[in-house]
Amino acid sequence: MKCLNCGYETEIDQSQILCPRCGGLLEIILEPPKDFSFSKLRGRGVWRYKELIAGRYKNIVSINEGNTPLIRSSNINDNLYFKFEGLNPTGSFKDRGMTVAVSSAVSLNYKTVIAASTGNTAASAAAYAARAGIKSFIVLPKGKVALGKLAQSILYGSVILEVDGSFDVAMDAVMRLYKDLKVVYPLNSFNPWRLEGQKTIAFEIAEELGVPDNVIVPVGNAGNIYAIWKGFNELVKTGVINTIPRMIGIQAEGASPIVTAIIKGKDSPDFIENPDTVATAIRIGKPVNWQKAMKAIRESNGTAIAVSDSEILDAQKTLARKEGIGAEPASAAALAGYIKAINEKVVDKDEKTVLILTGHSLKDPDSMTKAEAKRILVNPLHMEKIILGEINGSNS
Repeated sequence: MKCLNCGYETEIDQSQILCPRCGGLLEIILEPPKDFSFSKLRGRGVWRYKELIAGRYKNIVSINEGNTPLIRSSNINDNLYFKFEGLNPTGSFKDRGMTVAVSSAVSLNYKTVIAASTGNTAASAAAYAARAGIKSFIVLPKGKVALGKLAQSILYGSVILEVDGSFDVAMDAVMRLYKDLKVVYPLNSFNPWRLEGQKTIAFEIAEELGVPDNVIVPVGNAGNIYAIWKGFNELVKTGVINTIPRMIGIQAEGASPIVTAIIKGKDSPDFIENPDTVATAIRIGKPVNWQKAMKAIRESNGTAIAVSDSEILDAQKTLARKEGIGAEPASAAALAGYIKAINEKVVDKDEKTVLILTGHSLKDPDSMTKAEAKRILVNPLHMEKIILGEINGSNS
């Protein structure tokens, strides 16, 4: 394990989450087995790849997460694929990380977990804590969490703590609490053990498709783009693959500190105090994993792109009406970014590209109702007139 901030190094220690010297982020540097082969694996989902997941787990807490579909585009571009993480147990990619993080907490004999969230982490943490039979506390920015995600946290029985301010206020509170009070186990992505689960996205893509030219990832707290890059990097070490795709991060214009830093060639981002975007899952102005994300982007010769809220909502509608995939706005940011990358010649339409669709549309029902639709109050005896009129109109 190595600290990205001060360079501190230690053997892999499952009890370590932050650097004991400076409090910085730790990387888990895994030397995978040289005889690793996909053909030898058994089972499905995240734990299919247990040989490549660091740590020891006395009890695995799982809800059969992972094994999500990789869907080839039918109507946008034949070289485009959607990794639909919305079909995980609680409807987002967070479940991949949560199965490992909660299993680690249980293996270390923790009885209480905590997480700050814009919503998806909350739902996932609450579900996996319930599955493990341990107590969970969820810290949310009051009034800034999509209804579907808040409802999930309530249903799973978590204790919900609401704070005035943004997600970043909630995140600071959780990090401070963990440092001061070690009896609670943090489930946010500054915990490197959570990212061990999320890297299995790369394993599934590589096993099914091989290595794409580009992987496009929505970026909020910035752990997922690093985790996916880390997964591909570890597969290179095994010899199973020999290249890594370009990692392209997408942020909303109102919450884009990493994009700005990448474009300007800066070593660190200028954080945003009051981030604002319709894509609540990536409404984060101070991403805790910025160092890891920028490392993944730069070392893969990738880039970062900002998209507007209108581009995000248009992409969400396009996904639904051209591909039949219902994804929340943060997921749709990946398609919005892809379209912009094609137009700006950052990506070629002939390149094989995978978009990570991070969460299901049901997470944010309000966003779905913003798409225009025909809703007509009719007399059921005269319904055929409207239907025939619509058919004839669409054929004319």
